[in-house]
Amino acid sequence: MTGLAKLSQLQVRVSEAQKAAIRRAAEQAGMDMSAYVLSRVLPAPASAFQEAVTALSGVAEPSFALAALNALLSGFTAEELRQAVAAAPQAQCSPFLANYVAAMTETACALRRVPVPAWVHSTEALTEPVFGSTLPSLRLYLLTRSPAPFRRRNIFIDSSIGAQV
Repeated sequence: MTGLAKLSQLQVRVSEAQKAAIRRAAEQAGMDMSAYVLSRVLPAPASAFQEAVTALSGVAEPSFALAALNALLSGFTAEELRQAVAAAPQAQCSPFLANYVAAMTETACALRRVPVPAWVHSTEALTEPVFGSTLPSLRLYLLTRSPAPFRRRNIFIDSSIGAQV
């Protein structure tokens, strides 16, 4: 959200005690009141990325959470992406999901010309292949069309960052 022109104003009615509490919290965070309130309402890219990965770890069927992560990574500017993925995900994911997140991150970094963070390279690839379809007739297609970051991790799909099937 950095780099956007601030052309509008938002007024919020608060009590004097609430305003004083917000002022103290902003001072403790080393921010002005506007920046502090915005940081609480509109999470920083890193927080948004960590929350999206955490959402993956708690679901039985991750397709919607992966789509949400795709949308998040696709929507970042280059600088926001760099900030978002600088630190490795804190959530404990299955090896498949850890590799999927790493591959999505690597793909997003390549699209935005952002250096790939070290944690992506240290994510150990899957030992067994995983295909995006259960149809045996699609396997050869997926083997040849899967984006390189996914193939390196033994994940064979048809679409990636910015694309949806």
